[in-house]
Amino acid sequence: MKSQAAIVFGGASGLGEATARKLADAGHSVTVADLNQEKGELVAEEIGGAFVTADVTEEDSTRAAVAAASEAEHGLRVCVNCAGVGAAGRIVGKDGAAPLDGYRWAININLIGTINVLRLAAESMVGNEPVEDMQRGVCINTASIAAYDGQIGQTAYAATKGGVVSLTLPAARDLSRSGVRVMTIAPGLFDTPLLALLPEEARKALGDTVPFPARLGLPEEFGALALQIVENPMLNGEVIRLDGALRMAPK
Repeated sequence: MKSQAAIVFGGASGLGEATARKLADAGHSVTVADLNQEKGELVAEEIGGAFVTADVTEEDSTRAAVAAASEAEHGLRVCVNCAGVGAAGRIVGKDGAAPLDGYRWAININLIGTINVLRLAAESMVGNEPVEDMQRGVCINTASIAAYDGQIGQTAYAATKGGVVSLTLPAARDLSRSGVRVMTIAPGLFDTPLLALLPEEARKALGDTVPFPARLGLPEEFGALALQIVENPMLNGEVIRLDGALRMAPK
């Protein structure tokens, strides 16, 4: 799987950017797919890759991004999807039941968006010529430890990430006959642009809740795991928690 074409959705920042950089450093040809054109083009330029505008919730947009990355000589071989959003709110709050539109919004991006990317990337990979171990490609999704121990106010978010966790094994089984692997990474508390908005004291307090190492995870560590998944053909149909042994409390 060395020196193959890869696409990273949500590759303009955070976990996706770090993954794109790790893949490029390892010799892969990387396409950065994101809604943020300015930041995405900058990342692509810095890693010697290409940029495409993509909305994971839209079929035409995602299909076009996959098609662009698939134009490489040996076809698209690696797809990492880091595109997603956070969602918070109790099922019943001071103003009554949580708006249903909030759940639809989160599910549409985090879960339906993941399925959309997975099915279209896999469709492209199935047509590749097999390499060692009859491999044709690998798709890596992003879940969260909230799928397992979501906190108060995380019902929408946990539901979306739980869906990503649950589809991993059946998707890997579906695609096994075609030589396409499916894996999922479930990160814990990571130093992403979202957490960067918090005061340093609050960020340190969050890091202190992690058993070891007692700090926020680094996006580069997520990218390193994604690269290891690409390089290790026995990693298939599994969800890997990347959380420093953190198990989140109710709140």
